[in-house]
Amino acid sequence: MVVRSRKHPLMATHKLLLLVNFLFTFISLTFSDDAAVMSKFLAALSKPPSGWDTSKSFCEWNKVTCDKSTNTVDSINLDSQGLSGVLPSELNQLSNLKTLSVQKNSLSGTLPSFANMSNLAELYLDNNGFTSVPQDFLLGLTSLHTFSISENGKLSPWQIPSYLIDSNNLANVYASNASLFGVIPDFFDRFPNLQDLRLSYNNFTGSLPATFGGSEIRNLWLNNQVKGLTGTIDVISSMGQLSQVWLHANSFTGPIPDLSKCENIFDLQLRDNDFTGVIPDSAMNLPKLLNISLQNNKLQGPMPRFKKEVHVEIGSTNSFCKDTPGPCDSQVMTLLAVASGFGYPESLADSWKGNDACNGWSHVSCDVSKKNVDVVTLGKQHLSGFISPAFTNLTSLRNLLLNDNNLTGSIPESLATLLMLQTLDVSNNNLSGPVPLFRANVKFIRDGNLLLGKNISDGGGSGGSPGSGSSSSSDGGNSSGGSKGSSVSGGVIAGVVISVAIFILVVLYVSYKCYMKRQHKRFGRVENPERSNDMVKPGVVIGNGYAGVPSELQSQSSGDHSEMPIFEGGNVAISIQVLRQVTNNFSEENILGRGGFGVVYKGELHDGTKIAVKRMESGAMGTKGMNEFQAEIAVLTKVRHRHLVALLGSCVNGNERLLVYEYMPQGTLSQHLFEWQEHGYPILTWKQRVTIALDVARGVEYLHSLAQTSFIHRDLKPSNILLGDDMRAKVADFGLVKNAPDGKYSVETRLAGTFGYLAPEYAATGRVTTKVDVYAFGVVLMEIITGRKALDETLPDERSHLVTWLRRVLVNKDNLRKAIDPTLDPDEETYESICKVAELAGHCTAREPFQRPDMGHAVNVLAPLVELWKPTRNEDEDSGIDLQMSLPQILQRWQADEGTSRMFDDISFSQTQSSIPSKPSGFADSFNSTDCR
Repeated sequence: MVVRSRKHPLMATHKLLLLVNFLFTFISLTFSDDAAVMSKFLAALSKPPSGWDTSKSFCEWNKVTCDKSTNTVDSINLDSQGLSGVLPSELNQLSNLKTLSVQKNSLSGTLPSFANMSNLAELYLDNNGFTSVPQDFLLGLTSLHTFSISENGKLSPWQIPSYLIDSNNLANVYASNASLFGVIPDFFDRFPNLQDLRLSYNNFTGSLPATFGGSEIRNLWLNNQVKGLTGTIDVISSMGQLSQVWLHANSFTGPIPDLSKCENIFDLQLRDNDFTGVIPDSAMNLPKLLNISLQNNKLQGPMPRFKKEVHVEIGSTNSFCKDTPGPCDSQVMTLLAVASGFGYPESLADSWKGNDACNGWSHVSCDVSKKNVDVVTLGKQHLSGFISPAFTNLTSLRNLLLNDNNLTGSIPESLATLLMLQTLDVSNNNLSGPVPLFRANVKFIRDGNLLLGKNISDGGGSGGSPGSGSSSSSDGGNSSGGSKGSSVSGGVIAGVVISVAIFILVVLYVSYKCYMKRQHKRFGRVENPERSNDMVKPGVVIGNGYAGVPSELQSQSSGDHSEMPIFEGGNVAISIQVLRQVTNNFSEENILGRGGFGVVYKGELHDGTKIAVKRMESGAMGTKGMNEFQAEIAVLTKVRHRHLVALLGSCVNGNERLLVYEYMPQGTLSQHLFEWQEHGYPILTWKQRVTIALDVARGVEYLHSLAQTSFIHRDLKPSNILLGDDMRAKVADFGLVKNAPDGKYSVETRLAGTFGYLAPEYAATGRVTTKVDVYAFGVVLMEIITGRKALDETLPDERSHLVTWLRRVLVNKDNLRKAIDPTLDPDEETYESICKVAELAGHCTAREPFQRPDMGHAVNVLAPLVELWKPTRNEDEDSGIDLQMSLPQILQRWQADEGTSRMFDDISFSQTQSSIPSKPSGFADSFNSTDCR
């Protein structure tokens, strides 16, 4: 089961907070009035403002205005009054207050909550010394028009609250140098009146939110972030109302976008970033432009020429082809057009300088006699993007090497017209589409492009169906049998009869053993002391997971329980009527998320136990959906482990297929890493992250080597890692699981999984071993460390693929600090722990499978980093001891439940499968955790 998203969890939280604060405010107002609040305000200040005297009515105080009809405070204006002291928490009881101005003073301490002051329109807190912000600081301010908190550098780090979306009347936000951090929220299209957004001199990270494009912002100040905003600024091109844009002193990359729609810009500050590429004509022709800064970037192409009235700062650090305006050499412009297809990578901007492509340009060789580019070698340069048709303009090109990158799209047909072309190497990319018809003498190398020359189909996430090889084998057998049916001898018939008789005897024997095993489980079990009062009823099947859940489900089902179908492992068949009842007829309000083949609903049984129901959509139930349904049952009825999600039952209702799981209330690891602000989750601490990593490692280790049958998960990723209330993790979604082959052999299967987590050998050959899961686990570790997704299309191409980017970062070991999720802010002890996990992630994502460790090694590395955790008795309901089991069998079962390696194999002792060398042979040399100290 994959819970990929929840339905507006923040909205429910916001409504609850609003209700609680409303009730609190209502009760407070019942026992107080504005006079009492103003008295407390006066007492909280070190010295009274001029004209504030308790002998007079507060409505007569200087800088205070009141609504005469209600005798309530309407506005307080204490701007630049030399005040010190604090703001009292009772201020939010001034229910009719519209304006509070206390800017440019020396006020300090924690800011009060202004929650639910529905009339408050203007709040000026800037230029003070406040130290912290409460959680519900601006909650429910539906009339808020102007909010200013700039120049409060002593504030503890805080984030723009997600509930600010309710203040949809906002027009001006001034929060420069206010200790803000994190990702800029992606909700700015919800403020129809917002014109000024000033967030300079904070610690925002990440890219510009996409909703900027749908906003009405005119003045945008995001300059001088501590670590720097990243990614491109393409969203600016759709903000036609912009007037002033300050983006300087960040880490933006890529080219300056087309600004033809931004006709109102008069001030554009882009200096001190990492912009590359050619300055577009639209930037030079902005009709209202008066000021622009471009210095300290890596801009390329012709020197720009702006209008005379424009003040321009260009500097000397860019990579323009000439020092004066004018066109560049034609070959230079062609190669820059080629770089455009790759997103103008910084590596090329650093070396492709000057106006002569044959003079010092890396990866380019020329025919000395004719000064024409004839060789371009861009293999293994971590390039992404597409192959530009501009290559065709290099008419003397003989060799073009683009191998071992991450290029997508098709090969331009025009490349086939290059008469001098001898070699074209595009191997090991992600190219697709038709293949041009090259001349016979062209050496065309295309290996490692699975989709090249094929129609692209929606296969991601499919799998589990038999491969073509097995199908043909089966057909062949049938055909062969049919052709020889006429020559079947009596001996063959006798042999068949004997075989059938033996088969029936075996079935009867197995049935008898299963019956005795069920009887044994019913009466030979010792329950936990805490549950001794909840006697197990005769005839109730205890499921795989929480013992009470299947019994509850079964007890609600109609009919004779003894005739109810039971899956191997104890999972029950559940009627559709029961599932409709517990999910409120599959109500929209109960949707937890949407998976690849259906919707996941939350349900609640009569005893209060919560469950998750995955309902396969009838329209999606083809072969792939049925295979996933059967695969989940087949796997989860054979395995049971603390860190694998428990299947409680299933239902077949016509064309529908439903699976019932234990409910994991904290959602997915993906939500906590990448969408924590949207869901209102707290930031995951490093201790929580490394504990989750260990839980996942133990679960996958059990699948690989400790279960009775070994399995390969094939789709390990954060969205398939579910979290309980204790933030302990369980691996979910077993629809793509394959039986692991014996030894070091691989098994061939249809490509399935998720891009970004696919091991290179699997993507190239379709053959899998357990090392495919090890690679994906390494990617998950990198996401846990960096807070970045495995593939992030919002980032520049050279940074979008996490594994390749982090490997480049770790070439210089000192760069690791810059790659760590900025929300962690680790101390030295934590940093050492992060280094060890980063080292493990590097080994797990080694390109060659033999260089990757087993999951037992990952457990051995992570376990010492996590404090010893002992589960309470009721965390695993199926922990009862069978008195008929031998001591070695009891120990074996207990250790499998604990997620540790198996120490006993049936009756005989065997070596633990987790105890592998600390660094397996074949490991590629990489940075070592000791280098981080």
